Amino acid sequence: MNKYDLVRKIEEFAPSETQEDWDCSGWIVDSDKKEVSKIMLALTVTDDVFEQAKAQNCDLIISHHPLFTVPIKYKDIDIYSAHTNMDKAKGGTTDTLIKKLGFEISEYFGDFVRIVRFDNPISTEELFNKLKTISPHTRMVNNNNQKEIKSIGFCAGSGSEFAEETQVDAFVTGDIKYHCASESDIILYDIGHFESEILILDTFEKILETEVVRADEKTPFIY
Repeated sequence: MNKYDLVRKIEEFAPSETQEDWDCSGWIVDSDKKEVSKIMLALTVTDDVFEQAKAQNCDLIISHHPLFTVPIKYKDIDIYSAHTNMDKAKGGTTDTLIKKLGFEISEYFGDFVRIVRFDNPISTEELFNKLKTISPHTRMVNNNNQKEIKSIGFCAGSGSEFAEETQVDAFVTGDIKYHCASESDIILYDIGHFESEILILDTFEKILETEVVRADEKTPFIY
């Protein structure tokens, strides 16, 4: 398989030029070798993931999170990442999460946030239980003791800074900080950064249309 042909499929889906200025999506390691025989998908390239790739004879790792510094030993395997460009793409990170929950996107708010609206409201507990099917450690903030939800904002990863400005009843993301939670006037659901983004590997696999192996990854938090 030609690695550039594979990556071209990803960039047609999520153009690299749409990434944020601070991001470093793209080729993290790009060796002279053009042909690859085995691909590993990972959310994040860590030492453990790299060793898994070596042990399974993978010659290309495709990840969501990029590396801002690359250890010398990682030069042995090609690495490509699609991060904020995949977050922005239609059908990308947040869209994949929403689809997994069985919801449909009603509108887009800026580059990263998607909004789901309901004709008939759902209860806060119903949404809480649905989110727990994806992330058993989901946390809820409900400072005003609201009972019903007619609109939800979604941002996979760390998106709590968008919560209030979306003007929705509830907001789903990961990495919600204490002060954001304590001061929120809307319902917040923190499903975890890892849990909110790991589903994007399903989308990567569909885009590539070839056999891949998945890295054995889990959240770094212990509950």
